[in-house]
Amino acid sequence: MEPLIAVGALTLLCFIVLAKTAVVVPQQNAYIVERLGQFSGVLQAGFHMLIPFVDVIRYKHVLKETAIDIPEQVCITRDNVQVGVDGVLYMKVIDPERASYGISNYGFAISQLAQTTLRSELGKIELDRTFEERTNINTNVVSELDKATEPWGIKVFRYEIKNITPPADILGAMEKQMRAEREKRATILTSEGTRDAAINTAEGEKQQTIKKSEAAKQRQINEAEGQAEAILSIAKATAEGIREVDETIQMPGGMEAVQLRIAEKYIEQFGNLAKTGNTMIVPSNVADVGGMIASAMTIIQQKQAK
Repeated sequence: MEPLIAVGALTLLCFIVLAKTAVVVPQQNAYIVERLGQFSGVLQAGFHMLIPFVDVIRYKHVLKETAIDIPEQVCITRDNVQVGVDGVLYMKVIDPERASYGISNYGFAISQLAQTTLRSELGKIELDRTFEERTNINTNVVSELDKATEPWGIKVFRYEIKNITPPADILGAMEKQMRAEREKRATILTSEGTRDAAINTAEGEKQQTIKKSEAAKQRQINEAEGQAEAILSIAKATAEGIREVDETIQMPGGMEAVQLRIAEKYIEQFGNLAKTGNTMIVPSNVADVGGMIASAMTIIQQKQAK
C-alpha cells in the first residue's frame, strides 16, 4: 500500500513540475516571466520550457487591438451647458514589459485619462459646435492619450464619441431653433422661386418681343426686296418689249403695221368715248384719220432719230 501511495505522490509531483515547466503561449498573446521575483523575459506565441519553482508567469497580455468603453460623463461646454458624453477607445499593447511594470492597471488609467481629456476638449467649444466638431475632438483626444500612454507601452489608435446628450430644455430650445431655421429657409426659397419665375417670365416676354420685331423687320425687308425685284422685272420686261417693237419696226413692212395699229387704236378709243358718256370734246378734224396717223408716225420717226 505504501509503495502505491509513493508512486501516486511521485506521479502527481511530475504533473505539477510539467505544468510549471511546459508553457504554450497562444497566437497574439505575450507572457511576462519573472525569475525569483525579477523580470526574466517575454514569451511570445509558441511552446516554451520554464525552470520549475524558479520561473513564474506573472502577467499575460493580449496583443490584439482592444476596444474600451468610456462611460458617459457630464461635460461643460464653453457656453456653460452640461452635456452627457460617452465614447469608445481603441488601443493595443505594443510593449508587454512596459505595460506590465509601467502602470498597475492601464485599462482603468486610459479610461480615466480619456474622460478628463474629453472634458477639457469640450470645454473649449460651444454647444452648437459640438456636433460638427466631433472629428476634431476625437483627433485631439487620441493625440493627448497617445502621448500619455507611450511610456506604458500602449498605442491608442482611435477614439470615437458615441453620444452627445444635452439636457431636455436645451434639446427643446435647439428643436425650436432648427424649426425656425427651416421655416426661414423655406420662406427664402419660396421668395427666390417667385423672383426667379418673374425674371424668367419677363425674360421670355422680352425675347418674344425681340423675335416679333425681328420677324416684322425681316418681313418688311422681304416685301421691299420683292417689290424691288418686281419693279425691276417689269422695267426689264418693258425695256425688252420696247426693244422688240423697235426691232420689228425696222423690219420690212414695220412702218405700215404701226400705221395700221395706230388707226385701229384711234378708232377703238373714240368708240369707247361714245359708250361711256353723252358729252365729250373731240378735235375739229375727227374724220381726218390719215392726219392723225401721219402725226403719230412723225413722232415715232423723231424718237427713232434720237
